[in-house]
Amino acid sequence: MTSGMTPGTTEGTTDGIRLAEAGDEPAVKAVIDAAFQPYIERIGLVPVPMEADHAANIAAGRVYVIGNPIVGLLVLEAHEDHLYLDAIAVDPDAHGQGIGRRLLAFVDARARALGLAEVRLLTNAKMWENQKLYPRYGYELVEHRVEGPYDRFHYRKRLVP
Repeated sequence: MTSGMTPGTTEGTTDGIRLAEAGDEPAVKAVIDAAFQPYIERIGLVPVPMEADHAANIAAGRVYVIGNPIVGLLVLEAHEDHLYLDAIAVDPDAHGQGIGRRLLAFVDARARALGLAEVRLLTNAKMWENQKLYPRYGYELVEHRVEGPYDRFHYRKRLVP
């Protein structure tokens, strides 16, 4: 497997992506911190994913990880009419290896598996790299909204059944 997972650990995974377990919390925090740290100065505040309750998200079955050691992750939340991509993070040392692409493909597959025809996400307006990235993967800008200190772009992707 290209994810570095050992044989026999593929049950419940797709492309080496698996549900996070309680013992993964330190690695989840480390990847999120490494991925979002560079944005603190640019946006002038700590990005929301860095302040999330990782243990609660893992316990709720919202966190999916890739790699051994973990080099990327997703935080997903299923709603009645869409799958919400709350966070995606790839360790900067693992950039350029297709991990983000694999994670985004997993989001689509997970939404379809849940019978949901839409994925939604938001990103800070000052994370301008994302404004180029998400449209390349089929996301369309739906709204630009400022809420308190957060200047955000809201995206959605409608999935073909």
